[in-house]
Amino acid sequence: MQNTQQNSTVKVHASPRQRCAFTLIELLVVVAIIAAVGSVGMGLYAGTFKRLQVERTARDFLLTARYARIMAIEKQREYKILIGNDQQGGFYLTTMQLNDSTGQVEQTIVNDYYCKPVQFEGAVEFEDVQIVPTGSEQAEEAQAEQTITFSPDGTAQAVVVQIGDGRTHYTVSIAEATGKAKISYGELENAEIATIDLDAQ
Repeated sequence: MQNTQQNSTVKVHASPRQRCAFTLIELLVVVAIIAAVGSVGMGLYAGTFKRLQVERTARDFLLTARYARIMAIEKQREYKILIGNDQQGGFYLTTMQLNDSTGQVEQTIVNDYYCKPVQFEGAVEFEDVQIVPTGSEQAEEAQAEQTITFSPDGTAQAVVVQIGDGRTHYTVSIAEATGKAKISYGELENAEIATIDLDAQ
């Protein structure tokens, strides 16, 4: 009877080899999986970041166009968006304003709380720009400098602009009769210049 009780209380001790939780191969497999998941995540993040860059730039252009229209009506003078031709690319808003120091009316770049010059980042660029000039004198200016003019009566040059990075594209359109702007996802070929009511959303 005593032998039976002693046998029942005997504990089996595992050897040091049996206590090991993971083998080296298992650890390497786990590390490889983590690395693969991480690289996929970084790729997705990079793609999302580039798409957001294009969208933000297109929305900046849209807001600049809307601001130019409002200010042209309010101040009763022309406002112009100039599309830069330099290597970095970008755009900025200008208007004719009195220079207090010289006493002369000069073209100045608008740089305030609501509107600032925009420079493109990364691969973002103007992929296509179509500007319909409003007069013979402005035709040469619009083609040479790619200038979009907003008039005090609320009209503007009819424009369709495609902003993108080769993979993601946004189109901003400006109606001639109303000077109103609208943004849409996609390429310029899907937009109709000078015929879109840009406030209909």
